[in-house]
Formats: sequence, structure tokens, C-alpha cells
Amino acid sequence: MPAYGGDLNPVSVLITKAMVEIPPRFAGWSPTNPKSQTESGLKTWEGSQGLAEDILYYGEWMWERARERIGYLYPEIDGKSVVAWIWARTVQSPDPAWKGHIPLVSNWVLRKGSKNKESIWVEPVVNHDNNTIIYKIRKGGSPKGGTVGRGGGTCVATGASFNLNYIREQGQKGLLGKVCLGVVIEGAKGRIYKECSKDSLSPHTSWAPTGKLVGKAAENVPLYGMTEWMDLFTKRQIVTLSTLSDLLKELREKIENDYKKSGWKVDEKRFRDGGYGMTAYTDALVTYLGFAIDKLANRNNSLVRWGSSVQCPLDLFSRQAIPMVWDFAETNALGFSSGAWKLMIADIVRAFKSKAWPSIQFSNVVHIKQRDAIDRICEIGKIDKPVICIDPPYYNNIQYADLSDFFYVWLRHNLSEVWPDECATILTPKKEELVANSWRMGSKVAAKEHFELGMYKIMEQIAMYQNHNFPATIFYAFKQQEINQGGITSTGWETFLQGLIDAGLTITATWPLRTERAARLIAQGTAALTSSVVLACRPRSAEARLETRGGFLAALREELPEAVGLLQEQA
Repeated sequence: MPAYGGDLNPVSVLITKAMVEIPPRFAGWSPTNPKSQTESGLKTWEGSQGLAEDILYYGEWMWERARERIGYLYPEIDGKSVVAWIWARTVQSPDPAWKGHIPLVSNWVLRKGSKNKESIWVEPVVNHDNNTIIYKIRKGGSPKGGTVGRGGGTCVATGASFNLNYIREQGQKGLLGKVCLGVVIEGAKGRIYKECSKDSLSPHTSWAPTGKLVGKAAENVPLYGMTEWMDLFTKRQIVTLSTLSDLLKELREKIENDYKKSGWKVDEKRFRDGGYGMTAYTDALVTYLGFAIDKLANRNNSLVRWGSSVQCPLDLFSRQAIPMVWDFAETNALGFSSGAWKLMIADIVRAFKSKAWPSIQFSNVVHIKQRDAIDRICEIGKIDKPVICIDPPYYNNIQYADLSDFFYVWLRHNLSEVWPDECATILTPKKEELVANSWRMGSKVAAKEHFELGMYKIMEQIAMYQNHNFPATIFYAFKQQEINQGGITSTGWETFLQGLIDAGLTITATWPLRTERAARLIAQGTAALTSSVVLACRPRSAEARLETRGGFLAALREELPEAVGLLQEQA
């Protein structure tokens, strides 16, 4: 059957295209790269195997070229590859008795101790005679407490205290610095921690993502002077990401030359225009490798924490926010460990080769467009009576448009030629996003009205265009948010249901589905969402009668015991 989809956010649209629109068009294709053609030994390629092989090959090509150009930025230490450099931000000491910068460190631990391994941590050694601080790697024992927390910080040299406003003032004046606390290298039997030599590199970059952080993305870091997207990265990280972006543009010519040498028919029609040949296939490969650059940016920025338990850098988006981080890990992007380019490519290839990969089961009639839900349902409904499945937005918990700009500024730079419509705006659309954002709407009342009206219009479109032979399926997955108005408590759940009822829909069944990973960071020690409720809905009959509260409670008492028994049997 033909499949149609859409989303307002261009990042979501491109990801969806990569999952269900691109792979079916090239299912069964053999790879273009010369290595796989001569060395694989395969005569037939199933599903997306050929596409995955090309992503791996051309990703390796980009890595090799990047090593040639900027490999000097990632020198080996003792003949071993670096895993990460551990940095701490610094601020001028507020105590006039100490002339110099002091470290802002939340935790000195590099490796948590266990039964089999002793802890490893950093000790700041203060020399008052020459006004210096050096950082020593220690094993065992107990490290000192951090120098900064939620309430403020302490000068490691004199013990003088200062509040967060002092750090913010320094940051807004451009006076925050950084100092290397240590370096992690890859050993034969695990991680090795060494003291850091002075980093005198000052690389130049040809491009960096500009533009102000807004909304949810601007809640924390701009307070410390980090107001533009480029401010979230070290110079080395910017150079690496921009170099890979340059190589992505150069790669196009190589892919097309390899394609021509394979003897296949050359078709210069772009993927977005329905092409099936060389140009469209190159568009597809460039898209996936563009995603790899975005994945790399998520691990290669100055807001990545070092995980002392797992001994590797963590993601920026461990939570749905861009938090301020005092001490951070700078990954070796051209190395072989966590956060490296090779691992980003391997993740994408692994997904293609997974037996769970669903996209090759789709027909070639898949159309994903950048539209909001109201316009997309209307657009599809005028073609035919569709079976609708929709995942409405959260009420006000997560501002995806604000946060996804972190990825979009790179995607727009790298993929605007391939996807000019999706990358047409400077940043992702904000005003039309259906969330109750009081900052954007001007007040809580206006935000609530915006969400309720939008939700009603969506449900109205579903009731109008849904194929009546089948139920519409609606995912409910946002966390409830209470709003007190005149003593009446309304929740996101109630707002959602009210829009559904007002639009003339009725719920015929509900199903819980576990859709979230319980081990994710945001779920640890919180009441975060762990599952979604899927509602099966049909248009409400014109003859449907109203019921009183008493009648509803009577029906509930009659039907609930059997329903609970069924639920217990299926648990």
C-alpha cells in the first residue's frame, strides 16, 4: 500500500525519509564502491546490504582524507591513540590574593573504584610561591570535593567562595577559559590516564555554525556567554566537523565517478524528483553521511560529560536540554573509541544490517513531506481515504524545535543541495509547533489556547478524512502537566481527550506499548515516561446519547472487574 507521512520539523522529516523512503528505492542494489565489487564475493545483495556497504566504504574514505588534513590535531601519546582530553572551565579567582584563573570542576573522579579496580582521580596541586596550579593523576584514596555546584564555587587556591552570578558575569565578558586536567588513552588492558601536556594548537576553520540559541536551548548556556551554536564547541571540534562537512561535498564527485565505472545507467534526476539512478543514489549516501556528522557533533562538543563509571564520553542530549557543564570530555573524533567518526558510521551500518530494520518491507510508494499534521492529513485525505496513525506532540514538556536546531544547523549546511525544501529556513520552524510554550506565546493562557485549538483541529481532520472501515490509531505519550485555573485542574491528558471528543471521535480500544528505554539517563530516579498509550478511535455515531455521571459510574462498576481481570491475565 502507498504510505504517506509528514512532520513540521525538518530534522524529523529527513530522519523519516532515511528510514522508510530512501532504502526501498535501492533495495537489492549492489554497492557502487570498487572494493565491495571486487572483494566481497557476493553476487546478490539483499535489502539494504549494498547501501550499507557503500556507507561504510565512503565513510572510511572521509576518515582517511580527514586524517591527512587534520590528523595533527589528534596526536598519539606514547604510541597509543587518545580516547579523550578531560577539560575544566576556568574563571579568574575572585580573591585578589590569587592572581590567575582557577578551575571549575564538579567532580575530580575519572574512574570510579570497584572490587577489582581502584579509583582514579585528579588532584589540583597549588603552588603559592609561583602562583600556579598543576593537575596530578592519583590512584586510590579519596578525591577532594568539586569546586563548583548549584549554589556557586570555591577558589581551589585560597578557599574564597563566589556565586554563580560571578561566573556568569565572567562568561558574558568572554573571560571563561579552560585547562586540561588529564588525558585518557587506549591501553592493551583498558583505559590509561595520564597528566596532560600543554595544548598549544590553535587551528583555523573555514566554517562554523552561526545563529543564536533560542527558547529551550537558551535556558542555560547563554547565561555564561555561550549565545551562538559555534560557542558550544572547542576550536578543534569545529575544525573537525567543518573538515568532514567539506569532505562530504567533495565525496559527491567520487561516488559519481565510481558509479560510472560500474557500468550502470547514468540518471541525473535527483532523489527528491523521483530519480532512481546515479544522482539519486549519491543523494542517498550523502544524506546518511550527513547524519553521521550530526551524530559526531552530539559527542564532540564542550558540553559532553566524562562518564566515570563507563569510562567514556556521554551524549550531549542525555536529557532533553542543553545544560551547562563545567568539566567536559573532548573526544578523539578521528580515533577508534567512543565518540569517534568510525563508530558513528558503524552505528548506521549496524542499523541497516539489523534484522529489525523495517523499511525494505515498504513499497516504493512512500511520500514523506515537511508539513504540520493538519495540512498533511488534509493533503492526503483529498487523494484517498487513508488509515491514519498519528503521534501528537507533548503538551509542554519537550521543546523539540528549539533543541533540534543543534542538529539542523549542520544538516542545513551539509544537505541543503540534496534537500532544498527541508533546509530552506535558517532554523527549524518554531511558531507553528504545537506545544504549550508560554515563553513563545506570551502567557500560559495563550499557550494553553494554542495547544487546545491545534489539537482540536488535528482531531477534526482525522474525523473528516479517516477511512471508516478502519480505526485511526493515536499515540498518547506526553507527561501530564497540571494547570490550575479557578480551582479547576486540567491536565495535558484531559486537553488531549477534550480535543478528541469535541472533534466527534470516540475511543474503541486502548493498548499500552513500551516505547521508551528504561535505562536511559532521564528515567533514572524520576517518574519519566516509560510507555505510550495507543488509542483506537472511530467517528462517533450521530445517534450516540449523552450519559450522566451516575450512569457512567454504574457502567464503570459493571464493566471494570472483568476488564481488570483481563488485564491481570495479560500482565
